[in-house]
Amino acid sequence: MRLILLGPPGAGKGTQAQHLVAKYGIVQLSTGDMLRAAVKAGTALGKKVEGIMASGALCPDDVVVSIVEQRIDEPDARKGFILDGFPRTVPQAEALDRMLARHGIALDAVIELRVDEEALLRRIESRIADMQKRGEPLRPDDNPDVLHRRLTAYRQQTAPLIAYYRAHGILRSIDGMAAVEQVAEAIERALNAVAASPAPVSKPAPKAAAKSALKSVARPALKTSKLAAKQASKPPSKPPSKSPSKLLSEPGAAKSERAIAKAAAPARGANLGKKSKEQASTARRNATRAALKPPARKAKSRLKARSAATRRAARRRR
Repeated sequence: MRLILLGPPGAGKGTQAQHLVAKYGIVQLSTGDMLRAAVKAGTALGKKVEGIMASGALCPDDVVVSIVEQRIDEPDARKGFILDGFPRTVPQAEALDRMLARHGIALDAVIELRVDEEALLRRIESRIADMQKRGEPLRPDDNPDVLHRRLTAYRQQTAPLIAYYRAHGILRSIDGMAAVEQVAEAIERALNAVAASPAPVSKPAPKAAAKSALKSVARPALKTSKLAAKQASKPPSKPPSKSPSKLLSEPGAAKSERAIAKAAAPARGANLGKKSKEQASTARRNATRAALKPPARKAKSRLKARSAATRRAARRRR
């Protein structure tokens, strides 16, 4: 079980984290405690963040992610862990997701403890008054003014994480204003619901269904390929030429004078060419005949004309 507890300061995250550790046998990872332990142990990372922590500044995201990555590799964290105090911003959440993905693991749930800030301030004031009556020492954060500043910082930096994890589908919201036992029971019910609804795994299709699906896809494809090969082997056929009358009789043909003249132009040109050829052929035949006529016909006609004139003159003398 890998969890994150979200909620403003004073919401009871530490109390609920201890309950989850005892219930599920997982470890609580507090980034603040881990950084202080690294500084105390004098590790390379501890030396790097010692000056930053002493100045009161926030440690860089890559440093915090690195120390969390080292911690989850330890044997006691392999069963699961609770992250408390990290991530604080959306960029830190994105860096955490990338780091967990490198290890092949993911978060199971993010528990948000919803609280009423005004009621939370009144609760802190009441707790301070009770501790003072008992003579107990106060913690540094047991101060309404300090709590108010921390709540403002939470709204500005950490509250956007609620929308981020809701979009990822792993956010579970719990009423943190209820009694401690009731909050613990509500968290347990939410986690049981998460465990009972694992992500659906796609199952392979049965063999018979797979074969029929393969045949239904392969057969039409085979027929299509054969038909395409048969059509490709045939020589391309020329489109039949259409006569002007057919062009004019086709549906949708233009009926304007220009379209009619354009359609009839080839036929008119063909007729004119045919007539000119016939006239030329007739002229050639006539010229040939005239050239082949014998000159004797012309002389004979002249003799006939002279004899007729002689006969007329003889009649007059008589």
